[in-house]
Amino acid sequence: MQSENRNTNFTEMTKADIINKIVDDTGLPKKDVAATVEAFMEEIRNSMANNKENVYLRGFGTFTVKHRAKKTARNISKNTTLIIDAHDYPSFKPAKSFIAKMK
Repeated sequence: MQSENRNTNFTEMTKADIINKIVDDTGLPKKDVAATVEAFMEEIRNSMANNKENVYLRGFGTFTVKHRAKKTARNISKNTTLIIDAHDYPSFKPAKSFIAKMK
């Protein structure tokens, strides 16, 4: 079931919607599809968070681990300086074929 996003003209799709769509398209049991989707997402999370590995899915895109250096920031309302530690964060870059399909 797709819900309307308040800020744009686009609709949203949840993980449950994806699982239901795969069940409808393949006829596989919902329990098996849900376990497969969850295992797929967990493997991407583990590869990126624990192993610092990038994940390349040809024709879909690349999940990369990016690094932000330590920096200082200011809290203007309290007039204080904060130190933000260096950290890694996930990033996604869609494949050229994916971008072309969106146009």
